[in-house]
Amino acid sequence: MDEKQIVAALAALAQEHRLRIFRLLVAHGPSGLPAGEIADRIGIGATNMSFHLKELDRAGLLRATRQGRFIRYAIHVDGMRELLTYLTEQCCQGRPELCGDIFRRASSACGRPGKRNGPGRSETADSSAIWKAST
Repeated sequence: MDEKQIVAALAALAQEHRLRIFRLLVAHGPSGLPAGEIADRIGIGATNMSFHLKELDRAGLLRATRQGRFIRYAIHVDGMRELLTYLTEQCCQGRPELCGDIFRRASSACGRPGKRNGPGRSETADSSAIWKAST
């Protein structure tokens, strides 16, 4: 992602509903959810949901796939990785060890949703914690 795309991604996430949608889809990994189910879980109407999903898609953070009559939305893992990389690559004046293991954990969690990380925990749950810690 270039700087303009990073700004678009951050701007898209700087809205309450879009941030909630993004985090929900991060938790569901590459399988994603149908738009209607996302709207139900977030608690907003179909028109608003469509607007927010388009903004996140334009920002390179989501992927949309048609499945019959429905459109299923999922996190664009590469887009999220690129955003996290951009935000952390210059961490602490070139001393990423000062940032802890946020970047390493985010990179390892991306692309492997649902991998068990101990009793009752999955990496997708960890990626939400990583995202929360990095914002």
